[in-house]
Amino acid sequence: MEIEFWGARGTAPVSSPETVRYGGATSCASMRKTEDEILIIDAGTGIRALGLSLIRDRKGPIRVHLLLTHFHLDHIMGFPFFSPLLVRDVELFIYAPVPVVETKYYLGGLMSGRYFPIPLTKMPAAKVFKQIHGDPLPVAGFQVSACPLRHPQGSVAYRIEDGLWKVVFATDTEHPEYGIDRQLRDFCREADFLVYDATYAPEEYAIGKKGWGHSHWRAGVALAHEAGAKRLVLSHHNPDHSDARIDALLVAAKDSFPMVDAARAGWKRTI
Repeated sequence: MEIEFWGARGTAPVSSPETVRYGGATSCASMRKTEDEILIIDAGTGIRALGLSLIRDRKGPIRVHLLLTHFHLDHIMGFPFFSPLLVRDVELFIYAPVPVVETKYYLGGLMSGRYFPIPLTKMPAAKVFKQIHGDPLPVAGFQVSACPLRHPQGSVAYRIEDGLWKVVFATDTEHPEYGIDRQLRDFCREADFLVYDATYAPEEYAIGKKGWGHSHWRAGVALAHEAGAKRLVLSHHNPDHSDARIDALLVAAKDSFPMVDAARAGWKRTI
């Protein structure tokens, strides 16, 4: 199994000398077991580079499975620029936690009118839309299940398993005022990798960000401990946080949970 991050920023993309190491592209990650099939989590601006790499390296038809956690712009704004949409021998399966008609409406709206020159319906790739529920679903050689998260307009976490490894993406969620989200804790049980929302520093969250639908490293560490997760990966970095700021948050987290890392574009693991 291969895991790679193509974008780990939240809210909005950024570009500056202070954000080079962790990258400025918004949420997108991929997992794969075979060369001709890939699983993608979210379509932030990082999906553009991923799409270009798929076209460059392909040796034949490609089956792409895209899991959307929700439809906030930072998680779908790269979708119109996903170059496999322009290729006829690409099969694109799009999964979301809402009815298919809603997924078509939201993505189609992003590529209609004055927003984009080519409508989604005119893109040559074969497109199949599916609603994903809580029950495990076979996708690209994995078993994928979903869990609702505490986030404005809704979002879901995804648990992705292959019989050996368990990976959870929970990139847009807010912890309860007291304790942890027990449903999410149970969903994350014994995860080998828990990718968690670390948009804020704990002190930033405490002085004005409550109710905004995002979390911090301290809540992520508590969740990882309770769930028995083996490794914690902090993600959805604040666009106002520089590389140095994220470094400092990571050092603080390591004091409580040594097996922690911070997601960044180009972060890749083969397990």
